[in-house]
Amino acid sequence: MRRFVGRAPGRLDLMGGSAAFAGGLVVETTILEGVWATLALREDRHIVIVNPQVRNQDWGSRAEFELDDLTDDQRVRELVNENPETAWTAHILGAFFLLKEWFPDLITQGANVYIKSDAPMASGVGTSAALEVAAMKATAFAYGIELGGVELAAACQWVETIIADSACGGVDQVTSALGEERMLVPVLCQPCVPQPLIRLPDDLRLWAVVLGPASHGVQRETAHAAAFMAYKLICDWESVPVEIDEASQISRWTDWRWNGYLANVTPSLFRSNYERRLPESLTGDEYLRDGQTHVDPFTEVKPELRYRIRANARFVVEESQRARLFAGLMGAGSGFEEMGELMYQSHYGYSECGLGCEAADYLVSLVCEEGAASGLFGAKITGNGAGGVVVVLGRSDAEFVFHRVLQRYSGFLGRKPQVLEGSSMGADRFGVLTLDS
Repeated sequence: MRRFVGRAPGRLDLMGGSAAFAGGLVVETTILEGVWATLALREDRHIVIVNPQVRNQDWGSRAEFELDDLTDDQRVRELVNENPETAWTAHILGAFFLLKEWFPDLITQGANVYIKSDAPMASGVGTSAALEVAAMKATAFAYGIELGGVELAAACQWVETIIADSACGGVDQVTSALGEERMLVPVLCQPCVPQPLIRLPDDLRLWAVVLGPASHGVQRETAHAAAFMAYKLICDWESVPVEIDEASQISRWTDWRWNGYLANVTPSLFRSNYERRLPESLTGDEYLRDGQTHVDPFTEVKPELRYRIRANARFVVEESQRARLFAGLMGAGSGFEEMGELMYQSHYGYSECGLGCEAADYLVSLVCEEGAASGLFGAKITGNGAGGVVVVLGRSDAEFVFHRVLQRYSGFLGRKPQVLEGSSMGADRFGVLTLDS
């Protein structure tokens, strides 16, 4: 039997991740941990997917499907959601469906898929993107299809958005596919434009402290919706029509001035013309009362919820600027204290958006208390907030100081948290291993 093995790493969001949906620049890096996908083709048209690690989440670890049932994206969503315990298979079954749509003459056999992961699940390190990239890479190769780079990342973004029903900017998939060891991956999410990689200076080190499962529910959806509500209000004030982008493969709205991205509003323009005019908050009912349109296809404005309009708009606009400054300083290999300050600003901007987390706030405050003179320059929550992981930036020789912070934090937490260190190559550099047995 011939087996095909793909591997993709998780990621850390160093700056900009929560503004990706609004077209911001995001700066990420890979982690040492990742996801392995091993695939063997079958003689029949049966698809069997096994993932033992998900038992830790009380999910089902095995699911079976038929290739002939993958008729359209709605049907695939129905299949993966028939059993909530195996809904995670959307990230893998979506790859089979998309490749079958693109290459119907090649996708004629079923397959056995085995997943192994050492990346923390549901913690905000891009494990779902790594799962998609590893599975898509191995599956395509097994059927004789070369898929890589931005095309691979875009295919996986489509799977996450359309099949897994979780809107994303594609930056996690790009990082997992194109990342390199000790390299930063800047991506402009308009919709997904990778920038040249930036080497992490030898003087710097990153630690990622895993706090626990991140919330990906109401807080995240509410923050996203609030930013789109602010964007639509600004467009209305400027008489800028917002229309469906018919050319986009993934549904979105656009306009002639900002191309549909709130991140394209400059901080100076936002401060001078819009910030004070935007309401601090609105209920969904208040926003929709006069027939207002919600211009995000992937979130819903719920009448009973209150949305932090001003804070979320300000965060998107300022975060994109912070990300550009952060990338520039990294590229220059200088201004480490300034990078740390940008991380602190980003972290507390999360809290203003309703994405805060007490445990994360405390850890960030401990790092800040040590100060840049100690060798720890900055810290922030990574990913989409509301828990998950805090990333710490410091000098390479500041390990003792970091562990002093970690010891204090462990006392607060009541346990010693997992710490992630190091990085690894992306799926493209790893390629696909072929094993015969």
